[in-house]
Amino acid sequence: MQEQYNPQEIEQKVQKHWDENKTFEVSEDPNKEKFYCLSMFPYPSGRLHMGHVRNYTIGDVVSRFHRLQGKNVMQPMGWDAFGLPAENAAIKNNTAPAKWTYENIDYMRHQLKQLGFGYDWKREIATCHPEYYKWEQWFFTKLYEKGLVYKKMSTVNWDPVDQTVLANEQVIDGRGWRSGAVVEQKEIPQWFIKITDYAQELLDDLDKLDHWPEQVKTMQRNWIGRSEGVELSFEVKGQDKLEVYTTRPDTLMGVTYVGIAAGHPLAAIAAQNNAELAEFIEDCKNNKVAEAEMATMEKKGMNTGLTAIHPLTGREVPVYVANFVLMDYGTGAVMAVPGHDQRDFEFATKYGLDILPVIKPEDGSELDISEAAYTEKGVLINSGEFDGLAFQDAFNAIAAKLESEGKGKKTVNFRLRDWGVSRQRYWGSPIPMLNKEDGSELAAPKEMLPVRLPEDVVMDGVTSPIKADPEWAKASVDGEAVFHETDTFDTFMESSWYYARYCSPRYDEGMLEPGAANYWLPVNQYIGGIEHAILHLLYSRFFHKLLRDFGLVDSDEPFERLLCQGMVLADTYYRKDEKGGDIWISPTDVQTETDDKGESLKHGTKKMASLCSLPV
Repeated sequence: MQEQYNPQEIEQKVQKHWDENKTFEVSEDPNKEKFYCLSMFPYPSGRLHMGHVRNYTIGDVVSRFHRLQGKNVMQPMGWDAFGLPAENAAIKNNTAPAKWTYENIDYMRHQLKQLGFGYDWKREIATCHPEYYKWEQWFFTKLYEKGLVYKKMSTVNWDPVDQTVLANEQVIDGRGWRSGAVVEQKEIPQWFIKITDYAQELLDDLDKLDHWPEQVKTMQRNWIGRSEGVELSFEVKGQDKLEVYTTRPDTLMGVTYVGIAAGHPLAAIAAQNNAELAEFIEDCKNNKVAEAEMATMEKKGMNTGLTAIHPLTGREVPVYVANFVLMDYGTGAVMAVPGHDQRDFEFATKYGLDILPVIKPEDGSELDISEAAYTEKGVLINSGEFDGLAFQDAFNAIAAKLESEGKGKKTVNFRLRDWGVSRQRYWGSPIPMLNKEDGSELAAPKEMLPVRLPEDVVMDGVTSPIKADPEWAKASVDGEAVFHETDTFDTFMESSWYYARYCSPRYDEGMLEPGAANYWLPVNQYIGGIEHAILHLLYSRFFHKLLRDFGLVDSDEPFERLLCQGMVLADTYYRKDEKGGDIWISPTDVQTETDDKGESLKHGTKKMASLCSLPV
């Protein structure tokens, strides 16, 4: 044995032996226990970093351990290849996203092979290959036929100068990253998948995932957000009924106003002859606020002039457009009880609205709502026939009263909203829908799939090439002129089923080869960052249940065990451009001075850079 380890000599020799002997290539073997080990596949950004190395080393060690136990171990690798960064890089480097992406894949594959990971490279996939997204498109058409896909108007970020839709990350301090124009909120038709049809099952099946981190399961439970409440209606003078949902029907007798979202139909009606209200509504729409920011933001509103009728007392209460009510959550309207909801309290205090206490502490202590709302559950007061009831009894009694009068009913609600899969960007799988001249649509027939994304394009940084080229959209079905949808899929679509395609990556007669899929699935060990705890993992769980219900797999969940490996931090460098945006700089282009612990003391480039610490 050599005294010193010579990696250039030894590793190349061993890796050549692995390649020649197909050491890590596997196939289905019913006589051996299988073990499917999978690490989240990378985005082909151009270079591996230590975050990749950490994640993939863990997976390789786990795979090696189970291989040494005599199991039939599959460990594949591929590329999450679509997405906005490729478009931005293509614009910056004056190239096409496809060329940039394929070059990066080649380089990163070489890096992975140099690291000596035990991958079954014959299973390699890239989500930008038509052979991959063809089946994703096919599955979408099947979902459409089953009524699990629909199109509706939805709000997007709109750059009025570049005349284009922007992703959230392209909006910097409320302005378009390229034009610098103030971004508007605009409604356009978009495609959705009914994940809400599976909300209860997605919630219940978390209890089956015994080998998932509790933190991840808690995050998913909160995101799904199941609540039991009452759906009730307020009559509005001269208008249709106003529907609201509440988890606190015990506070119903304390309603002193109703709040509606700026996008609510009643708001539009009220603004028709009220220019000031119309301006306020427009301001609310263009100052999009995340749900998480609602608690701390300044509460603003304006009286619509409409009057709602309390469903039980008949008391008249004003209807306000309020900036803390979101159209995307619930019905876009809330019954406001300022005595027992802090947001309602702040709003009522600001606009001089009544604050009526209807709940007192159950322990008999004094009720004080002079400075803040009392938000705990307790005993009803000032509530007529319901006085003295505790929360659950009051909940049931008020719900029964509403139901008997045809004004409400108990219901279960979910925070989860249907999955919007439309993106107005270019580098993604075209959505396989066709638009007719009469405005109706139909799914692209199987013989038309894949609807191919043209790859030899020129990016102008403004309009998607397939939106800019009217010829691309033209097609015909049974002699009738139709037009391809020019939106592309959210890239979570590709990453939601890639784990299953690895089981039969070259199968061309269907989305999955049933025998292979049911042999390998579910994944025994999945490894990746906790930053994917909600969207990627939830969408993958949903997609797996869809695959099951279409007879493509026979398991309920995609990933048996989940390991979140943690973050690797590194110094990352950037400078500001003239519009305040960040221009990221490669560490190889930065000169640094460090102390004896390796901490940065000074740094600089030919162009001044700032320093921050980000996960890699």
